[in-house]
Amino acid sequence: MAREFQQVGVVGLGTMGAGIVEVFARNGLTVVAVDKDPASVEHGRATLEHSTGRAVERGKLAAEDQQDLLGRITWVSDLGALAEADLVIEAVPEHLELKRAIFTELDTLCKPDTVLASNTSSLSVTEIAVSTGRPGKVVGLHFFNPAPVMKLVEIVRTVVTEQEVIDDVEAFAQRLGKVDVTIGDRAGFIANALLFGYLNHAVSLYETRYATREDIDAAMKLGCGLPMGPLALLDLIGIDTAYEILVTMYAQSRDRLHAPQPLFKQMMTAGLLGRKSGRGFYTYDAPGSSAVVPDALTPAAGAAAQGARVVSQVGVVGSGTMATGIIEVFAKAGYEVTFVARSAEKTDKVVKAVTRSLDKAVGRGKLTEAARDAALGKIIPSTSLDDLAGVQLVVEAVVEDLTVKQTLFANLDDICAQGTVLATTTSSLPVIECAAATSRPADVIGMHFFNPAAVMRLVEVVTTVSTSADVEATVLAVTGTLGKHAVRCGDRAGFIVNALLFPYLNDAIKMLEAHYASADDIDSAMKVGCGYPMGPFELLDVVGNDVSLAIERELFQEFREPGFAPAPLLEHLVTAGRLGRKTGKGFRDYT
Repeated sequence: MAREFQQVGVVGLGTMGAGIVEVFARNGLTVVAVDKDPASVEHGRATLEHSTGRAVERGKLAAEDQQDLLGRITWVSDLGALAEADLVIEAVPEHLELKRAIFTELDTLCKPDTVLASNTSSLSVTEIAVSTGRPGKVVGLHFFNPAPVMKLVEIVRTVVTEQEVIDDVEAFAQRLGKVDVTIGDRAGFIANALLFGYLNHAVSLYETRYATREDIDAAMKLGCGLPMGPLALLDLIGIDTAYEILVTMYAQSRDRLHAPQPLFKQMMTAGLLGRKSGRGFYTYDAPGSSAVVPDALTPAAGAAAQGARVVSQVGVVGSGTMATGIIEVFAKAGYEVTFVARSAEKTDKVVKAVTRSLDKAVGRGKLTEAARDAALGKIIPSTSLDDLAGVQLVVEAVVEDLTVKQTLFANLDDICAQGTVLATTTSSLPVIECAAATSRPADVIGMHFFNPAAVMRLVEVVTTVSTSADVEATVLAVTGTLGKHAVRCGDRAGFIVNALLFPYLNDAIKMLEAHYASADDIDSAMKVGCGYPMGPFELLDVVGNDVSLAIERELFQEFREPGFAPAPLLEHLVTAGRLGRKTGKGFRDYT
């Protein structure tokens, strides 16, 4: 039978500490809330009263329940008030010596059987535990911000934590209505270890001017369904906080991908700490506000599409899933679409697939019958590339084979009129290699749609060193007409989305490979703790492990970054034919 904690204490009443106090009090616990001085205590009380007050205004908490909740909390600036607590959790700033000093004092003040917990997100729980005379009763209890909302709690055991303590804390987390994962003491634990490598990589893309802050954030939100873009998230976390977490992770891992990008230190020195200071990667209307206001870096609406060529007729080459979706998108937007497939059988199949998709849209009330008929009337099937001679834009969506694409682009170069824009939907191959197969490299560009193209709003517009400005403007203008969101980037492996996504997935595989956590716990941590729509192993099995391995090899080949080298476990799964859902077996087995 797990021990029930009745009286609990919280040390540190900043945003996180006050949130933890609210979680405890909402669950009927008697809480002693402690901070260093009366002013800090009053700030914590005000934070909690504001939070619960908003819940009352929204009808999520009754006024009498708010008063009962507040009545269960004792606010003090004396650690001695924690003497009778069953469990004490520390939530002070991420400085090891500060935490160690607090734990040393708590060890002398609290009952011998009091469990001492740290809410650290990155520091070694073991180093904190050994500052006490009871290291077996010290545990990590990492809540996520905002604590009353976020369901995940990471329970961190050290090599000396007693199993009974782990059992009691797991039961306690479940009593609070949280999803708990229990893991070992490693910098970053699960969520931060995976999250901050990705955030650091995003900063490197911005720092090297590969893409704008708006495009990086939009790419990850629209391309991966993430709740926030990486740079906006860093502003929320705090640039200084993120820097300290990365420093701690790098000190333990010595992985260059965890070494904070130089821009972090520059921003900290300049006082650009994110939302809390009113400026970070973005500018906010006031310190602490979430409202972004325009600044000198904000792009002017529509400016990038100025100078675009006129496009009314479009060609699409290909008959697969991606090509079919692209044909539908162009037709619905009012473009005359000539698409070329290798046989009449394939063209019939594409037309039937588009018709079926549009019929579903009508059935769901998202499209009128007239609009469906108009779209179908815009589609012209063909089996000859010669029929693309009169279009102003050709989008290639054939197999991801460079030789095949180069041959196609050479043929299009001969057939299409001068001034026709030639675009490739490649997700991984160099666009410049396609351009080099033509006599008009300035007219060649990447136009990477995401699958399913009819649904996904993102398009990565990829320029090479040869692409002319008016060609980029043309594709940006067309993308806008399609109702898609274009992000601009250069011609290098992964573009924006895959360059950020697949190293994160690779890190998750390495974590599983090291037996640090199970696939289920890693997936839960990222979904519940970070709000991701899918965990990394769910996503890998959907994408296909063979596809993922090919992309990771491409990234490693291009950047020669040791951390990008595909995890051996992924290579073994592919060799064994465990490719994911499409084969019925991947990281998990499917029925």
